[in-house]
Amino acid sequence: MNFASDNVAPVPQEILEAIAVANQSSAMPYGADDMTALALRRFRELFECDLEMIAVATGTAANALALACICPPWGEIYCHADAHITENECGAPEFFTNGAKLVHIQGEHGKITPEGLSRTLALTAPGNPQKTQPAALSLSQATECGTLYQPDEIRTLTEIAHAHGLKVHMDGARFANAVATLATAPSEITWEAGVDVLSFGATKNGAMAAEAVLFFDPALASEAAFRRKRGGHLFSKMRFLSAQLAASLADGRWLSWANQANLMAERMVSGLLRVPGTRLLYPREANEVFVTVPEGVADGLEAEGIGFYRWGGAGSSDLRFVTNWGTKPEDVDYLVDRALMHAARGGRG
Repeated sequence: MNFASDNVAPVPQEILEAIAVANQSSAMPYGADDMTALALRRFRELFECDLEMIAVATGTAANALALACICPPWGEIYCHADAHITENECGAPEFFTNGAKLVHIQGEHGKITPEGLSRTLALTAPGNPQKTQPAALSLSQATECGTLYQPDEIRTLTEIAHAHGLKVHMDGARFANAVATLATAPSEITWEAGVDVLSFGATKNGAMAAEAVLFFDPALASEAAFRRKRGGHLFSKMRFLSAQLAASLADGRWLSWANQANLMAERMVSGLLRVPGTRLLYPREANEVFVTVPEGVADGLEAEGIGFYRWGGAGSSDLRFVTNWGTKPEDVDYLVDRALMHAARGGRG
């Protein structure tokens, strides 16, 4: 019973079968294969534009390579203070950009506000060779707090960014969950809203190991192939990554998997709020649930081997639970029942 992350989930049978199909015959290496061409076509159909794509195996590689294509070594990348690129990627964005500076912007519930972005940009010194230069804005969708940017919020932020000469990157590790909740076309919260490049996450949504960097302005992709190779992320047998992406996009699977995860998260919220003294830390808008639980509940659940993350650090009662495509109603109900029991017993077994 593991709600520590959506990365704990198994791989859907459809993806395993797609990998097996890709393994039935030989194919040209380094992305010059039919499966990679199919994945590109499906992304173009999904986003309704003539985008360019590079496939990689990890979200960190996707983010770092994307940012390297839109930010020079002397550039500044503006991101939320809790963003994954600054908190959980071991300096990869700085490394792949050869030294760009990550500039933190505070904001409630993991979201950058137009006011916060404008204030930060007002402090920059464009053209001053003694200062790093404004270059890129990175938005997380969903955020590290599981919240979502609405389409109009994205448009407002990208308009500010573009007015200052910035390119806009979106970290979409849980992009599918965002689309499922917002019930909008993927284009509406990306290129139509002013996003220049998207790290499209598939691994957290079922894939074994597959992410895609999508360039909505093909000109921005001119360096991508070289940076991917130089960074050690060009797979010789690329078809096995592309097979996962193509299978995810087929028949709307990526969205139905994300919707299942979201539904289970909402079920979890409804159940956990029945536990006396439990409250939400952030609104539940995707597949992450952040709650504060009564004393003893976290220890009791942990003792039973139920997986979760202590959001507030060791010993904290601020917890994060994450559902995934394979989470079942009975899994959620079991968690809620055990939490109710531990709350009633004060955490005493």
